[in-house]
Amino acid sequence: MSTAFSMTPLFRQSIGFDRFNDLFESAMRNESGSSYPPYNVEKHAEDAYRIVVAAAGFHEEDLDLQVERGVLTVTGGRREQDADNVTYLYQGIARRAFKLSFRLADHIEVKAANLVNGLLNIDLVRIVPEEAKAKRIPINGARPALDS
Repeated sequence: MSTAFSMTPLFRQSIGFDRFNDLFESAMRNESGSSYPPYNVEKHAEDAYRIVVAAAGFHEEDLDLQVERGVLTVTGGRREQDADNVTYLYQGIARRAFKLSFRLADHIEVKAANLVNGLLNIDLVRIVPEEAKAKRIPINGARPALDS
């Protein structure tokens, strides 16, 4: 009997989070349709992330990205049929509409997005303002004089 616990579902839809409460909440909320299209969440550096969505059959104008209240939403809509009036004998490339949502952590911003070879690459970066960064407080060996 294995007692190993996989944390993979926790990191699938949250980018840049260090708080487990939000990760558990999104993992427990098993949204239907979240497996299409397939996607990867990659960490490239300490403050650089990338979401790669397999968007085969979609053009740039078929895709829409929006960030609202810390949630990145990627939607893909169906195009009208091609002007060629093609009859498919077999259609294995799904072009159905989809909607993916990713909760972004504080200070995570979308840097760029591009569609290359059927893959939608969304680059994210964490930009932490100076006032939110941790500060090192020096310890002074001498006792400070108390003013009265």
